Amino acid sequence: MSEGTMQRRAQRDDQRARRTMRAGGLNRLLAAAAAVPVMLIAAGCSSGSDSGSGDESGAAQKSGGASASTSPSAEPTVQAAAYGALPEACGVLSKKTLTALVPKAPAKGKEGASSDTAARASCSWSSLDNNGVKGSQFRWLNVSLVRFETDAASSGEQQAQEYYAKQVQDVAATAGAKNPKSQAVAGTGDQATTVRYDLKKSEGAFKQQTVVSRVENVVVTVDYNGAGLAGDKTPDAAALVKSAELAAKEAVAAVETANGEGAGGGSSSSTPSKPSSTAPSKSPSKSPSASASASAAKKS
Repeated sequence: MSEGTMQRRAQRDDQRARRTMRAGGLNRLLAAAAAVPVMLIAAGCSSGSDSGSGDESGAAQKSGGASASTSPSAEPTVQAAAYGALPEACGVLSKKTLTALVPKAPAKGKEGASSDTAARASCSWSSLDNNGVKGSQFRWLNVSLVRFETDAASSGEQQAQEYYAKQVQDVAATAGAKNPKSQAVAGTGDQATTVRYDLKKSEGAFKQQTVVSRVENVVVTVDYNGAGLAGDKTPDAAALVKSAELAAKEAVAAVETANGEGAGGGSSSSTPSKPSSTAPSKSPSKSPSASASASAAKKS
């Protein structure tokens, strides 16, 4: 091979090597340039995903907060009245008790006027034991029953509690009452108080005992007074108080029995009878002193 031929081949090889190097560099440059958009796209997707997740989380929190704030709170309910019935007022006391307290009274008491006996009822008995020239003993007994029904403002029991407290206050503040004394009574309903006082009338000196009791949503008031007329001795106040409290216990037991409790058949789980549509008046019953005095005046 001539020297000229060898030089030309070497030049061709050198040119081929340079072209190869240039091509390799260009390929690497193109590969690097192509990788940049891929990285940018990946970063963009990642950023978008995070942003969307945050928006969704924020929206969920806002939605949850709105739901919590707009959901209605549970409205408080007023407790239903426990008792829906009253016993017959003239039948709350046993024959034995009536004989002891009002021995000369008619067998059947006098029922008080009421437009709704399921809400308000009363019965009274009047006894005059005439001993001739020795005078006579007068006794007057009244049982009043008032039942309160639950309304939108307050429960029947709450209304009964308020009425009970007012009854006790009003009895102690009776006009003309002398030496009023109050004492709590145990074993008679949920609450019971005896108020006793002296009352001077033209017919004689009266001893007045009033026992106010509450059992659930019913208030029972027992008025019992006595007097020695036409020269007969004044009755013992302690004995009258004991008798009045006995009558109150029986009347409360009659209310419980009328509603399926107590001696009438144990505790009742059934719904009480349908309450009356007319709520009883919250004003206390009229003091019996005037009626007692009038009766005594007629029969003395």
